[in-house]
Amino acid sequence: MTLRKFAGLGALLSLVMPSLVMAADEVAAPVLNSGDTAWMLTSTALVLFMTIPGLALFYGGMVRSKNILSVMMQCFAITGLISILWVIYGYSIAFDTTGMEQGVVNFNSFFGGMGKAFLAGVTPSSLTGPAALFPEAVFITFQMTFAIITPALIVGAFAERMKFSAMLIFMGIWFTLVYAPIAHMVWSGNGGLMWDWGVLDFAGGTVVHINAGIAGLVCCLVLGKRKGFPTTPMAPHNLGYTLMGAAMLWVGWFGFNAGSAAAANGTAGMAMLVTQIATAAAALGWMFAEWVTHGKPSALGIASGVVAGLVAITPAAGTVGPMGALVIGLAAGVVCFFCATTLKRKLGYDDSLDAFGVHGIGGILGAILTGVFAAPALGGFGTVTDIGAQVWIQLKGVGFTVIYTAIVTYIILKVLDAVMGLRVTEEEEAVGIDLALHNERGYNL
Repeated sequence: MTLRKFAGLGALLSLVMPSLVMAADEVAAPVLNSGDTAWMLTSTALVLFMTIPGLALFYGGMVRSKNILSVMMQCFAITGLISILWVIYGYSIAFDTTGMEQGVVNFNSFFGGMGKAFLAGVTPSSLTGPAALFPEAVFITFQMTFAIITPALIVGAFAERMKFSAMLIFMGIWFTLVYAPIAHMVWSGNGGLMWDWGVLDFAGGTVVHINAGIAGLVCCLVLGKRKGFPTTPMAPHNLGYTLMGAAMLWVGWFGFNAGSAAAANGTAGMAMLVTQIATAAAALGWMFAEWVTHGKPSALGIASGVVAGLVAITPAAGTVGPMGALVIGLAAGVVCFFCATTLKRKLGYDDSLDAFGVHGIGGILGAILTGVFAAPALGGFGTVTDIGAQVWIQLKGVGFTVIYTAIVTYIILKVLDAVMGLRVTEEEEAVGIDLALHNERGYNL
């Protein structure tokens, strides 16, 4: 009887075990999460909304009326150009992990492989994310919008004086040699140079803002000042556009920061909250600093403060708590105000729309303070136990990005200047780039 029982049990197990193995395989297989997918689709649209129309209006309102179309045209042209370059090779340079090995510094620590060129292997069923929960196609488009807005931010530094043809070529080369490699070093995972250092950059303080801000500073120094700067008045022609653009950036930034959680989860929710807190604090910080310094608060000031807060909280959005966000926002509003006004005036460089003063300075400040307020001891949600050590890591990331971006940007500009020239002529600048280069006027009054 005992032998019969064991024989029966064995027969039963032989029938059940294949089903159990199949069930385990099914559990292990990645399954698309519709909630995460919906959130990432929404975030992608929000980030694209930041460039067109958000940044186009924000910058367009700050230039003189004779140049509004040129700035908007540049934003739209960059959107088209970077979209295509991202598909051809940009995504692969940034996120292909071929040849990468944690702790080993090699070529692929700086530059991704070409395994994803022309989006090879991407299908409707290929998934990605923290647990492969949404389509890779969505991740590609989401990261494409980051690649679009970064060079578009640089436009603010050389507005009203760069040739459209030179701008297009510069942006294509800069994207290839600066943006995509920096994105790879910070975000590609184990084996990426700054990833292995432990640099914290949740949504692009280093990759987007320091990168664009430093490139913008180099651009305005190489191109030189606008004709008549700083003695000729060059007031913004339509601050209503600028305020609307700032509002669109504020709304779109929730996709930028909360979307970088790559899931509809608690991290995304906290990123949304700290983004709102820091932005509000920076807007008030800039406004009151200007009020005390100049006697009156301005619409341009509060709009600039909004963007400064958005920039500074970007690297920290996934790791800091509400009170850390409050400090980061206040610091960004006040520091960026003095850098965008006093520092620029004293040093005499013509950063037309404060691309460096807001994005460069705000990005650097936010990256450093991330190392402080990501610590659980200060209300953060990161894994930082030694604040001094993490701040040093953040400083290394900032320093590397500043030096690499500045050198490569300078070389690109000098080569292009020698080959085709960078600036419009004095006559074209006087007439306005809208009419001189595009044969159009922004206003028909």
